Amino acid sequence: MNVKEFEKKEKNTAELTVLVSAEEFDAAVQRAYLKNRGRIQLPGFRKGKAPRKMIESIYGAGVFYEDAVEDVAPAALETGIREKDLSTVGRPSILDFNIGEDKALTVKFLVSLYPEVKLEGYTGIAAPKMAVRVTKKDVEREIDRVRERNARIETVERPAQKGDIVNIDFEGFLGDTPFEGGKGEDHDLELGSGTFIPGFEDQLIGKAAGEDCDVNVTFPEAYAPELAGKDATFKVHVNEVKMKELPALDDEFAKDVSEYDTLEEYTASVKTELSEHRREEAQKGFEEVVLSRLTDKVEADIPDAMVEAHLDDMVQNFRYNLMQQGMQLEQYLSMMGMDVESFRKDMRSTAEKQIKLDLAFEHIAKTEDFPVSDEDVEAEYKRLCDEYHMKDEEVRRAVTVDSVKTGLKLERAKKLVLDTATVEKKEKKEEEPEGEAE
Repeated sequence: MNVKEFEKKEKNTAELTVLVSAEEFDAAVQRAYLKNRGRIQLPGFRKGKAPRKMIESIYGAGVFYEDAVEDVAPAALETGIREKDLSTVGRPSILDFNIGEDKALTVKFLVSLYPEVKLEGYTGIAAPKMAVRVTKKDVEREIDRVRERNARIETVERPAQKGDIVNIDFEGFLGDTPFEGGKGEDHDLELGSGTFIPGFEDQLIGKAAGEDCDVNVTFPEAYAPELAGKDATFKVHVNEVKMKELPALDDEFAKDVSEYDTLEEYTASVKTELSEHRREEAQKGFEEVVLSRLTDKVEADIPDAMVEAHLDDMVQNFRYNLMQQGMQLEQYLSMMGMDVESFRKDMRSTAEKQIKLDLAFEHIAKTEDFPVSDEDVEAEYKRLCDEYHMKDEEVRRAVTVDSVKTGLKLERAKKLVLDTATVEKKEKKEEEPEGEAE
């Protein structure tokens, strides 16, 4: 076998034509005959015993050619890739094949080539970073949320007020007809929470336990199509009115909800935690922009086969995650009004960006030629053992040394980009936010 023709095409694809000698192809035809003869019966021969020449004389010389081409194609493709020193992605396809008068075979493959990357300026990338501010009001709001979670609920013998919880039975009607999904019993609703249709909760203020009332609402336009924009009436019975009693804001509260003995210490810790959380969020947002700007710098002609292969992985991972939650992908997509093809279309842009990011890290790793010592490899194996709770020999069977080294180099490429990134300076705002800053 040897390469007869090689021609690059658009989108980083190429046509690769490989010549398979008559002897090699005839051997493949013989294998195809042996594989299929058990299904062929000719008069005068037991099933599976008819000679190849006899079958070919009746059904034609090419009766086994298609199977023979499938048999020999992988070796022919491997020969062509090796001879031309190609790096391919995705699944190659057979465009055409031809058997010459000398019974030699030529097979034309369409292959997708691993893209060459041009990337400049991958260090010192500038990106905006959110300023970290924690005001006195921020701290108060966070403490109020903790007080809400620790509130005591008590039944009260008075009409409901905003902030109270009412336990209700209800049924919704369009005119005189009840509609599907509009009925509920023994439902707790916090008045003022905004969890029900606009206007519903306000009409229950002033109602007491045991009362019946009609609540008239108009469904928002952005609602289920069968209800959007329509007027409806809910028949409501109030079962119970409950009041939330927030814990007093004192040292006892601090002791109950934290490891601190005083409200002052607890308040300081809330501010510290908020500050740390916002620093992490700011850093995460900064890094996301840096990496996005890195992908913008990548020049590469990415073949469709590479994108499709990445989409296959994304869909499979998404399918697996849904299965962990007890749901099938098709069921989820149906709920979202989508199918697999539309889902892949929506994810395509994300796939292309991720491929560019991977290509960028590979290019940087190759350019920088990061050294990886034996100690680095052993430390990584130990980390993998700890992370996946696996034995050392199990990890080594699953992950080769070369894979570990490649992974470490890619991580160092990413680290180089992020460590050298700079924060964009922005113009000072005329008005600073009110409140005590960190």
